[in-house]
Amino acid sequence: MNTNNKGTQPILSSDELAAVAAHELEKQSKYKQRIFVCMGTACQSVQSAAVLDALHAEVKSRTIEDHCLVSAGGCQGNCASAPLVSVPNQDILYQEAKPADAKDIVDSLNGNPVARILCDNKTHFFTKQQRVVTNHRGLLNPESIEDYIAAGGYSTLLNTLSESSPDAVIKQVTKSGLRGRGGAGYPTGLKWSTVAKAPADQKYVICNADEGDPGAFMNRSVLEDYPFRVLEGMTIAAYAVGATQGFVYVRAEYPLAVKRVEAAIRSSEKLGLLGDKIGSTSFSFRIEIRLGAGAFVCGEETALISSIEGGKGLPCPRPPYPAESGLWGKPTLINNVETYTNIVPIMTNGADWYAAIGTARSKGTKTFALSGRIKNTGLVEVPLGTSLREMIFDIGGGVPEGHEFKAVQTGGPAGGCIPAEHLDASIDYESLMELGSFMGSGGMIVMDDSSCMVDVAKFFMQFCMAESCGKCIPCRVGTAHMHDMLDRITKGEGTMEELAQLESLCDVVKFTSLCGLGQGAPNPVLSTLRFFKSEYLAHIVGHVCPAGVCGPIGQDIRRPTCAL
Repeated sequence: MNTNNKGTQPILSSDELAAVAAHELEKQSKYKQRIFVCMGTACQSVQSAAVLDALHAEVKSRTIEDHCLVSAGGCQGNCASAPLVSVPNQDILYQEAKPADAKDIVDSLNGNPVARILCDNKTHFFTKQQRVVTNHRGLLNPESIEDYIAAGGYSTLLNTLSESSPDAVIKQVTKSGLRGRGGAGYPTGLKWSTVAKAPADQKYVICNADEGDPGAFMNRSVLEDYPFRVLEGMTIAAYAVGATQGFVYVRAEYPLAVKRVEAAIRSSEKLGLLGDKIGSTSFSFRIEIRLGAGAFVCGEETALISSIEGGKGLPCPRPPYPAESGLWGKPTLINNVETYTNIVPIMTNGADWYAAIGTARSKGTKTFALSGRIKNTGLVEVPLGTSLREMIFDIGGGVPEGHEFKAVQTGGPAGGCIPAEHLDASIDYESLMELGSFMGSGGMIVMDDSSCMVDVAKFFMQFCMAESCGKCIPCRVGTAHMHDMLDRITKGEGTMEELAQLESLCDVVKFTSLCGLGQGAPNPVLSTLRFFKSEYLAHIVGHVCPAGVCGPIGQDIRRPTCAL
């Protein structure tokens, strides 16, 4: 069969897929060296494309293209050291590479590594991670379906279609203990089972890639690096629940992710791995992209559905839940990017393998966007149950510039701020909720002693206020009032009576808002009141910002009033 780059011949069986993989591996084996340049968003922002071009030119000028292949690669995780160049044959990773380094990098293929740009890939940042979702560590061309197939891609799908019933797939996912990685942590197998049991002539599968949390970039990175695996996971999910149409709902602010997913859909269709009668079975499934305009509320599943249908991105009361009545009134399965990306390794390695990772109730690994006042910012994947201390000080490298750790905010704008006294807490769904925060999609922002926690609460409240869709009064009006109160406190104009009103209003908004945006909006306020109430009192009673953010330390931060 034809296995050229155009992929003009459809793959009709597992054996034919294996032949394509073998053909591609044989081609790759001819190269004694392979150089990967990270072409993720972070690396491209610091000119990794120029480094890629320079390496291509250097290899061509030496006429060694027949045994040295330069490829685009994915994210290595340590975004703070971008651009990154990897030479897997030598287990070498270069950081902060520049086009001028191309000559020395190629020279080093037969000698010693380039010391001035060498990245120590044996530090805790790398060794203490466990990669399931990001297991290829950037050593895969995200725009090449041949690369993906050579690495075992789509074999799990074809084996599943030929050897497993839909019910068996759902049982595997249920047994694995996988919970939704979008934030709520709902059992994935239970959701799939509900959609599968719902009677309907049409069902849908949606990938929620509307990642909008401040400081979050996990889904974007996974979509950019593993578009084929996301599609493969969605296709297995569609087979399990009986859906024939899927949608990837992704915000338009992710142009590279959109480009790569679109390309992955086209190339998968050309090889017959999406579309009609996949793998010469009776199962058909198609995927389309829908672009979001960047409204944070569209991460809520009913608002997302409304947006896909062409309406305003506004949430609806539940029940009925989308699993029973979703897109165009049909049963709809909605999971986020990371959830679908976990499906392939679960079906490949087995539910027991996956369930052995993590804690008793929080199984598997979780990706996090580690950012803020931390040395090693970037994309991190760890087993659930890893402590906050290990994440921040071992993997993250601690707080830079002689400052001290103060708090870490998890769960995005609906999460909470966790202080140093709870650094030994486990990163899992239950432990974080006990601390007034939650997992969220995986944003993790570290703050040091230069942060004012009242100002932090105001920042997140400002975000929630701006992103409120305005449909329900508690969220529309409540977030604005809470922001005004916090603003007054940071200006030294708050009172103890207002502080009591703020706490009371938090409860009202939390328990009466229509969707997760309003229900979670008070969490940064409640958690900072719980662990950093002394800072609120310093602003209100002492008119001082201890961190010097709202005013110089020790100086009265009250604003002078105008004489009328």
